[in-house]
Amino acid sequence: MTAVVYDVVGLGNAIVDVISAQDDAFLETWGINKDAMNLIEEDRADALTEASVNAVETSGGSGANTIAGIASFGGKAAYIGKVADDRLGKVFKADMENGGVPFETEPLTEGPATARSIIFVTPDGKRSMNTFLGASVEFAPSDVDREMVEAGSILYLEGYLFDKQIAKSAFVHAAEIAHAAGRKVSLTLSDSFCVDRHRDSFRQLIRTQVDILFANEEELLSLYETRDFDAALEQLRAETGLAAVTRGEKGSVVIGDGDPIEVPAEPVSEVVDTTGAGDQYAAGFLFGVARGLPLATCAKLGHIAAAEVISHYGPRPEVSLGSLAAKAGIEA
Repeated sequence: MTAVVYDVVGLGNAIVDVISAQDDAFLETWGINKDAMNLIEEDRADALTEASVNAVETSGGSGANTIAGIASFGGKAAYIGKVADDRLGKVFKADMENGGVPFETEPLTEGPATARSIIFVTPDGKRSMNTFLGASVEFAPSDVDREMVEAGSILYLEGYLFDKQIAKSAFVHAAEIAHAAGRKVSLTLSDSFCVDRHRDSFRQLIRTQVDILFANEEELLSLYETRDFDAALEQLRAETGLAAVTRGEKGSVVIGDGDPIEVPAEPVSEVVDTTGAGDQYAAGFLFGVARGLPLATCAKLGHIAAAEVISHYGPRPEVSLGSLAAKAGIEA
């Protein structure tokens, strides 16, 4: 059997982020749903990219952001995702590897360009993502690196990748490989609109393949089609063994053995950009689980990472998360 090499192996959309500060009027002019992920075609992606002001380009994608966060904690992580054989694809690969994260998936040589997400950040810190999925959703079961999945203590699946049937098949294939090797499988629901599109598939995956689930409050409510948080939490408890539900400034609720655990959010002097908050929470939580820490400590690590990333523009930490954990007295 393959030995464990990585704390976490991530599988998701390989995307380059284009981040720009804009106001609500700009969103209204362009018909953009605020504080949500909007799927767009390549021609609209080109137009929005041109309309972006003082944009910052960085490799991104929800799952890749989480994996980068785990590396920032000092964890060992790897990533699997699809880019095209183009300039942005090479940028994505170089960024991941410069951060100490192996990225070995063969690029797409024909078809759509590397995916990108044009993110407009409004003065209240909310982010509105306009995502051209491009090559990322051409991910197929044949792209799943069996040895890499088997070498990870936890496989982390990004819900955004669920928008094509072939990617769904890749999810199940990867999860089966992980479980056959005695590994854990985790899933993030990614976005309430994503849950609306794939509710039935997500619930079946949660019941049959998922050991650790991540959701925010809106995603959880959408999953169970209710506005009653406690009722949704009870349904979730019946369908999965371990879950972490984030609630913004209210902190998070962790479901495991015994009663739910409520963990407060970390203080932040100023919220600049909420992009990547959920991704980095998952990074801290998964790092803690992989290192065998108590669930409340795992959640605290998640909040430490989320607090760092919302204090600046961009979805990835600018300060070593490992140093922040040590400052909080957490060792792993």
